[in-house]
Amino acid sequence: MPFPVELLTATWFVAGPTASGKTALSLCLAKQLNAEIVSLDSMAIYRGMDIGTAKPTAEERRAVPHHLIDVADPHEEFSVSEFVRLAAAAAEEIVGRGRVPLFVGGTGLYLRSILRGMSEGPPADWSLRNELQEYAEQHGNEALHARLQQQDPASAEKLHPNDTRRIIRALEVIALTGIPMSQSQHHQPRPEEQRPKATVWLHPPRDWLYHRIDARVDAMVQQGLVDETRQLLQLTPPMSRTARQALGYREIIDHLEGSRTLPDAIEQIKTGTRQFAKRQHTWFRQLEECRQIDVTAECSVEDLCRRILAEAAP
Repeated sequence: MPFPVELLTATWFVAGPTASGKTALSLCLAKQLNAEIVSLDSMAIYRGMDIGTAKPTAEERRAVPHHLIDVADPHEEFSVSEFVRLAAAAAEEIVGRGRVPLFVGGTGLYLRSILRGMSEGPPADWSLRNELQEYAEQHGNEALHARLQQQDPASAEKLHPNDTRRIIRALEVIALTGIPMSQSQHHQPRPEEQRPKATVWLHPPRDWLYHRIDARVDAMVQQGLVDETRQLLQLTPPMSRTARQALGYREIIDHLEGSRTLPDAIEQIKTGTRQFAKRQHTWFRQLEECRQIDVTAECSVEDLCRRILAEAAP
């Protein structure tokens, strides 16, 4: 279902690349706006995947109510349409309490699906998906990505070769409909009067962001990312393909299964996260509804909060 316009016009959004300071900023904004925070993170939905997704701490979640965190088990698949449905329900509850929904996160597809709606596409064909997954396992992710490049270059350009879940979905759509996904997802922005109260994305300097990414990955390892991943691998039912492919977890899984050393896995997480941050920049730049907010190392959270309230408020 589409995100209702009456809720959208009452909502604020803060997006940005990973490690850009969204969590601290959102807590400051929430207090100023009388808001409750709704996660825009496609992996924070999973229970038990805490360290690798950099979920808000228990203290932060006590300070401001958070929604759409820990709503699925790691063995479950979770669709964009399911997210939009739950997001609309959360926003409705928040508005019903006389408070403001404040969506915060870095999943560009989730953000676009709320702002512009989404194309449902054909239902899943699990036989075909399993066939494509087996192809990737036999020939490698790059080979699967190359198939998409041949059939839907526009979609392939947007997807990293390791994003097998979305690559498989794009190939599935072509196989079932004959129409590339890139041609069926040209959603246009809503009219100004139907847009959110404010939608901003944080744009930090690249060197500063990369330093923060490296420091965050090191902190995750120190906090127990390896042990957390080991516990996830012991779950019954086992982790879904989507959960196993989550950045940070897939590299540690490779280490635990013997195909990478731990130092190599850590370095690959850092590299992959920097690449992911580049793709996040692309997502947010392409959404004209998003106002770019430049972030500097010298800017405090309080100053940034005041600036956003002054610049982004209608």
